[in-house]
Amino acid sequence: MKILGIDTSTKFLSLCAYDNGRIAEYNLELGRMHSSLLAPAIKRVIDALSWKLEDINYFACGLGPGSFTGLRIGVAAIKGLAFGIKKPIIGVSTLDILALNSNRDGIIIPAVDAKRNLIYCGIYSNFNGEVKKISPYMLLSPEEFIKKAPKKSIILGDALAVYKEEFLRGSKGVTFLDKDYWFPKGRNIIYWALKQI
Repeated sequence: MKILGIDTSTKFLSLCAYDNGRIAEYNLELGRMHSSLLAPAIKRVIDALSWKLEDINYFACGLGPGSFTGLRIGVAAIKGLAFGIKKPIIGVSTLDILALNSNRDGIIIPAVDAKRNLIYCGIYSNFNGEVKKISPYMLLSPEEFIKKAPKKSIILGDALAVYKEEFLRGSKGVTFLDKDYWFPKGRNIIYWALKQI
């Protein structure tokens, strides 16, 4: 089984190809250049793996939250590829993708800056490598976020660039992961896609 997954909800292009247990991953900081570099990146990965487009069984796509323009570009690209060869598409929340960036056991909270003093987030548990969503997806003010975050939570995501000091003052015993963990990773798209097949 072959799966091609992408997420374009942030300044990173996260691309992953899955082939019967083997994973090839490509994460590249593009800023606002998704529209010009997404198609060549997909072609480069498919060619490097010696795949034909028709060989792909499923396409997976990050659905946000995130940049509206980035999401539009990613969803349109995946729809075009999948519909052209009549293959199914699997949608994955970018919050789900981010939650897998922490390999520590405990409560994980991906926090994405929604602008206008708001944060997109969700609460997940990670025990023995099994990540599960234990709350609905939420859009919260920083004050509401602090109240919702359980003690000893692991928080990651670009909202830390804006609200970290506020979180430090209001939350006790939480752990903040550094910038290397703030953006989607291609391999995490595949994890959630496989759960939906």
